Amino acid sequence: MDRAPRDRDSDGRARSARPRDGLGRPLPYGRAGVAREPEGVVRSPRETLETAQRLLDEGKPFHAHEVFEDAWKSRPEPERDLWQGLAQLAVGLTHAARGNAQGGATLLERGAERIAGYGDPYDVDVSGLAAWARDLTERLSRGGTPVDPRAEAPRLTLV
Repeated sequence: MDRAPRDRDSDGRARSARPRDGLGRPLPYGRAGVAREPEGVVRSPRETLETAQRLLDEGKPFHAHEVFEDAWKSRPEPERDLWQGLAQLAVGLTHAARGNAQGGATLLERGAERIAGYGDPYDVDVSGLAAWARDLTERLSRGGTPVDPRAEAPRLTLV
């Protein structure tokens, strides 16, 4: 079977140039997709939270996860679990919106556990996010998928 060569960046790492829908699912080449946030952007914590919140509010948790992933890779080591946990919460919502209740619940639980020890750095509402993740996980366990990612978007900060 003939396959198109994989998209690679200048360092040879796989990068999918395929268009994606609002939940990050790949679309066929040539179809219009949802604009993605550029990868590898170093943002301040405030810029990261504002950009991710906008994307969540637009119903694009996959795209918010990519913003958190940039922070997780660029912030100092003591903060990386915070940003990775936030990325897991966003991708957990992505899976739930795609109808994958088990995957969504697993990622929501991991994300909530990962951020639990942080207090509220950068005004991140850690306890509120953990409660949101527990509530959504409980609803997913009762068969509540797919969820509307816009309606389920959490508030990231206290202010």
